[in-house]
Amino acid sequence: MIRARLWFRCAAVGDPVSPVQMAPARIGWEAKKRVVGLTIDRGFSGDELLRRMKGWITVDPDLVIETIKPHGRIKVLDDRLLVVEMEDRIAHEKLNATLTEMFPGQVDLEPMSAPT
Repeated sequence: MIRARLWFRCAAVGDPVSPVQMAPARIGWEAKKRVVGLTIDRGFSGDELLRRMKGWITVDPDLVIETIKPHGRIKVLDDRLLVVEMEDRIAHEKLNATLTEMFPGQVDLEPMSAPT
């Protein structure tokens, strides 16, 4: 399996950026007739985190997601980093070529080194 970080161009300053999940979302409830003391901490999926970047990056996140799906899956690694997982180097090369063609200079894949 190959993992690669996704990098985008920041819409404001043009620097390469990649969203990271700093903390999981905390979800709670309000009830009309009683106090509900329950909360859930839940992180975003890869697609959810990427969609949150709409307007902050120079490409449409939904189009990036649809472009990646045939080649690999987007996930949040270690509850923090946005990555794409692909089966092998061939899938990585195909996806990299497709991203370069569809989003020239706007989206990059940076292979991550395998743990030793």
